[in-house]
Parts: sequence; structure tokens; C-alpha cells
Amino acid sequence: MSGWSHRHLIDLAAFSLEDFTTVLELAQRFRVMPVSGSRKLPALQGRQVTSLFFEPSTRTRSSFELAARRLSADVQSFSPSSSSLSKGESLLDTALTYVAMGADVLVVRHRCAGVPAALARDLDRERRSGGRPVAVLNGGDGLHSHPSQGLLDLFTLARHFAPEQPTPAALSGRTIVIVGDVLHSRVARSNLWALTACGAHVVLCAPPTLLPEAFTQFVAAPPPGQALDPVAQRGTIRIERQLERALPGADAVMTLRLQRERMHEHLLTSLESYHRRFGLSQARLKLCGPTVPVLHPGPVNRGVEMSGDLLDDPERCLVAEQVRNGIPMRMALLYLLAARGDELREA
Repeated sequence: MSGWSHRHLIDLAAFSLEDFTTVLELAQRFRVMPVSGSRKLPALQGRQVTSLFFEPSTRTRSSFELAARRLSADVQSFSPSSSSLSKGESLLDTALTYVAMGADVLVVRHRCAGVPAALARDLDRERRSGGRPVAVLNGGDGLHSHPSQGLLDLFTLARHFAPEQPTPAALSGRTIVIVGDVLHSRVARSNLWALTACGAHVVLCAPPTLLPEAFTQFVAAPPPGQALDPVAQRGTIRIERQLERALPGADAVMTLRLQRERMHEHLLTSLESYHRRFGLSQARLKLCGPTVPVLHPGPVNRGVEMSGDLLDDPERCLVAEQVRNGIPMRMALLYLLAARGDELREA
């Protein structure tokens, strides 16, 4: 596709405002198109999308596989428990096996940060040695990045603020509050790159054990290996330690799951104490107005990050909308990466 330069999708730090615009516009086209059942699009017919998920997943894996099928791609699913990894095969050799079977896009999820990027570099070396061009799409790696979740969250917010034209401009000048376990959240990191690129002002709120002060400088410089920030002027990031100080003036609120499986130290006194201080409820949200939406990347710890009645409120809670938007967003990403693959084949 004209203007799309990314061979792989590892994180959102390298996205320009034009990249965000391209992805949102394409996702909107897929969102309003009836593409289920017999009305699938033939856009990726003859292509193969392989999901290499080394971590458990419900939403991300199912969403990618459904998105691929709606574009008429062939879909392969990898299961670590029944793979040759248990016999000592390397991750690269496992990936190359699927490439040899015709994979065009590998969606990779791993508990260790950097695995999708390393795999993309290895596959690029294979291509330069005469191999096939294969795109790697990061489905979530350690504490590093979850780009498709960051993009679908951005899309959900843009559609909320500008239903007919969900572009980055819909976020410009908005205040978005992110509450919870920022330290262990790859979703929060992806959202910080995406929201600030679109000119949003982000307020982070959590206890110091889950939100170090260094996060105020998270987007101040490109990550290692990237020379420049493609966004000329980003929105701001600030930290509040009290929810009552963070919520006034918010245009939207996102709460994050407490990722206890990633916590290696005792960072909270109790879940009850956390909910009292940082849990979202209908009463607390009165501080920022009756129409401010609430998001959560899921899965939700009901009664911890938010109250059950708030989670079940379709007028206020956009969790179900995030899940719905995940399919057209991932359709857009698969289409863009496959289109880039066509350009590489023709080069």
C-alpha cells in the first residue's frame, strides 16, 4: 500500500502520524463492511497467517485468526505443548518450519521482551540469503509492547469521539487517564506511544510500586536502535498518585489489569486496599462527568480494577466495543503487512 513502509510490526515507537492515520482509516473501512460468513473479502486469498503464541491468549489469538479468515487467508495455529520445542528445537527453526510451509505473516506472542524483534531480524537475514519475505507481527512480548492492542484502543477512542471519521485528530488535545499496573503493562507502553503521537495528554495513576516516576519521560526519546522520533510534537505524560486528582477533566479512562503473574515482589498490601484506592466505580467516575467512557484491555479482574456494575454498563464501559474493534484493526494490520510483502516479492 502506498505510503506504508513497515516490513514488520514490533512496536508503535516507529509509527508516524501518517501511519496511525492509514491504520485507523483502513480499520474503519473494515469495521463498516459486512465481511462475516459468506461475505468474506478475498484480499488475502492464497496467503497464510500463522499464530505462534508461546503465551496463553483468548482475545488476541482468536481476534487475529478471525481477522485472517475474514480476509480469506489460510490460518495455522501453533501450540507449544505439542510442538518440537519440547524436543529441543529452537524458536527460529520452529518459525522457519512454518515459513517453509508457506507462512506469509507470523503473529508472535512471547513472555520475553524482544523475541518478535529478534525473530524478525533472523527472518530478514534468511530473506537476504534467498529466502521468502515474511512479516512478523508482535502479538505481545513481555513488558515491551502490544501494538495491535494499542491500535485497537486508539481506534475505539477515535470512534467514540468521532464516529464518522475516527482519525488521530479525534484524540488531539484530549486527556486520557490510565489507571493501574503500568509497570508490568505492555499495553500501557503501546498506548503511551499511540496516544501521545495523536496529541493526547496522558495522566498515569497508580501507587509508586506499580508506576515509577520515570514513566513521565517514556516517550522523550526513541527506543534503542531507532535514530529519530517520527512524530514532531507529542502530547504530554504526567503522574498522579490519587485517583481523585487524576479523574477531573478526563475525556476517557482506561484501567489496567493487575498482572500478578508478572509480579516477582510483594507490590500491593491487598486487592481490597487497591480497589479502595484505585478501583473504578460509578461513584468515582462522577468526578469526570456522566459521559466519559471506560476502557480495559482485558481480561478484567471484576471487583478489583473496576466494579461489576460499571463493567456491565454498556453506556459507559467500552470493553465489548474494544473486543469488536480488535477484528477490523487486526484485519487492517494483516492486510498492510501482506501488501508490503507483495512489494518485497516484486523488488
